[in-house]
Amino acid sequence: MDSISLLGIRIDKITFPTAMEAVKDFIESGTPHIIVTADASAVVIAQEDKVLAEIINSADLVTPDSSGIMIASKWYGSPLPQKVSGVDLAVEMADLAAREGYPMFLLGAAPGVAEEAARELVRRYPPLKIAGVRDGFFTDESEVVQAVAASGAKILLVAMGIPRQEKFIAGNMERMGISVGMGVGGTFDVLSGRVTRAPQWMRRHGLEWVHRLASNPKKITKVATLPRFLWMVLVDRLRRI
Repeated sequence: MDSISLLGIRIDKITFPTAMEAVKDFIESGTPHIIVTADASAVVIAQEDKVLAEIINSADLVTPDSSGIMIASKWYGSPLPQKVSGVDLAVEMADLAAREGYPMFLLGAAPGVAEEAARELVRRYPPLKIAGVRDGFFTDESEVVQAVAASGAKILLVAMGIPRQEKFIAGNMERMGISVGMGVGGTFDVLSGRVTRAPQWMRRHGLEWVHRLASNPKKITKVATLPRFLWMVLVDRLRRI
C-alpha cells in the first residue's frame, strides 16, 4: 500500500472503499490487526511519544483523519486521495459486522456512553451483534482484556483518546483474540447523540474544528494542535528546500 510520511509518521494513501476492503480482509484472516485513524494531534503527539510513533508506523492501516493531514499532504506535493475518518469507519464497520455476523465490542468513553452508542448502532443495523461494552474508566487492564477475549469479538473499537487507545490495542491484541482493533476517540459521544457532528458542508471544507470548538470550548487544547501541526510541517518543508 502506498503511503506518505508527515514529520516521520506514516499515512496511507487510501480511499474509503479500499479501507473497508482492507477491514474485511483483516477480519477474514483471523489474525490481529490494528488500524490507526491519524489526525493532526496524533502526528504532533507522536513527535515526542516514540512508542506511539512506532505503533502508527507499524500499524496495518493508517488513515488520514483530519483536514490538517489532507492540507499537509498537498504541501509535500503528494496529496492524499480522501479523508477517511474514524467516525465514518466505525459506522461502516458496524454495517459490515451486521451483514457478515462479526461480533463487535465497544470500549471506552464515560460511563453509559458506550452502551448508548451500541444501542444506536443496533438501531441502524438490527442484525449487529454487540459482544460487549465497557467504559474507559478502569484500573485493572487485565480484567478488561479478559472480558474482550471472552466475548468472542472480532472488531474492537476503543474510545480512550490518543495515545492511550492505540497503546491499549497494540499491547493487548494477541491476548484479546480480535481481528481488528481501532482507536476511535470521541466517536461514541457522537453516536450516542451527546455530541453533535459538524454539518456535511463543514466537513467537506475542513471546518470540523470550528464546530468542535464552538460546541465545546474545552476542546481548545486539541484544536490548538492543528495550527501547531501545520507550522511544524511548514518548517519541515522549508528545511527541505
